[in-house]
Amino acid sequence: MLSKSLKGLRGFLIDAPEPGRLRGVRDGALLIEDGVIVAAGPFDEVRRAPGAELVKWLHSPEAVLIPGLIDVHAHLPQYPVVARVEEALLPWLQRHVFPVEKEFNAATARELAPLFFEALARNGTTCAMLYATIYEESCDAAFEAAERSGMRIILGKVMMDDGSYGGLPPEKILPLSLEQSERLCRKWHGRDGGRIEYAFSPRFAVTCSEELMREAGLLARKFDAYIQTHLSENHHEIEVVRGRFPRLPSYTAVYEACGLLGERSVLGHCIHLAEDEVRLLADSRSVVAHCPTSNLFLNSGIMPLDRWLEAGLRVGLASDVAGGPELNLWQVMRSTIESQKARSFYEPGVRVPTTAEAFHLATLGGAAALGKERLIGTFDVGKEADVVALDLAPVQAYGGRGNIHSDLSPEEVITLLVYRGGPAAVIETFVRGASVYRAPAPPLL
Repeated sequence: MLSKSLKGLRGFLIDAPEPGRLRGVRDGALLIEDGVIVAAGPFDEVRRAPGAELVKWLHSPEAVLIPGLIDVHAHLPQYPVVARVEEALLPWLQRHVFPVEKEFNAATARELAPLFFEALARNGTTCAMLYATIYEESCDAAFEAAERSGMRIILGKVMMDDGSYGGLPPEKILPLSLEQSERLCRKWHGRDGGRIEYAFSPRFAVTCSEELMREAGLLARKFDAYIQTHLSENHHEIEVVRGRFPRLPSYTAVYEACGLLGERSVLGHCIHLAEDEVRLLADSRSVVAHCPTSNLFLNSGIMPLDRWLEAGLRVGLASDVAGGPELNLWQVMRSTIESQKARSFYEPGVRVPTTAEAFHLATLGGAAALGKERLIGTFDVGKEADVVALDLAPVQAYGGRGNIHSDLSPEEVITLLVYRGGPAAVIETFVRGASVYRAPAPPLL
């Protein structure tokens, strides 16, 4: 008897099991049962697997199947002010971000969060680590939308007790923020078998007291939850932190002293780090969220990616919406490459990543950054089926007429997507084998 949970996907399978190495199976297939990949390989082999003879295969040899893309740092409430020009980070926060976050109440979250998750899926992103606002109610509403969306989401209420936009004095904000964050974590962390998880989210050391950061770190360890914050994005920000914590030798040392570093800590940007800071991050196995589109848009700088990787830092890619101007991770991959190319023009010895390496960072590399490399990121049997089905025609010249991917290598396909990919190429997005987005059918002529 055919299992109702058995599903088959057919297409050109491409994943990146190692940095710089692509694995491609032309006219390949995935057999999925209860959301898990139970067979992967050439279609003619997979279709002979037990039970596969009765499966209705989705998609075709003309489709391209890739693991879902992973965005390790973005801000859900900020999307309405995406691409607002400002000269630098701190003025941008004051003039654009804090006002829109202040208005992101529960009703707004109920309206906009479902649209945000749909936008992620439409871009081929299946897993994202996100910030909400300082408000418990709107964060709770965003979690409800995440649960309904079917997406793989890590989310947290922003914590800040200095310069906050909430209107309460710091002495009242601190205990309230801790209480609300713990309550949200108890409610949501690990929901739906771990598809929904919590991240304690002290915004950054510019707006957080030492006590708040210490307590956030303790709560994260208590619940085995994530920590997310920002680090060394902007020179002015670094100077502000130096003035706030003069007894500590560096920005990273502030986080170490507060217990915010560790395997489940994801730190956005990390552009301007001294050698001792790099060692602290590497020794603690903390994660760097590389946000090249945001770093360029806000004039923050260019992260020396090759040096951080050589030093052993764990790195994932991130849109950093709304600092980054779009949710499209193909453009983040492109900026990852081109920002390092720019460094190579004036800095000798820079190693520029290939398109295959950028793709690895956005798939298995992102999974490893979040501690999920055994769960998602490739098409290995036993992993959960987070998959994106793509149509190359929209990103090829002349809509792909006479130029289908049968003549393209995996490297050529991924390069085409890195430089031209986006929502127009996404046919369908799956999380745990369940469809979370399907492109509308073209209108009949």
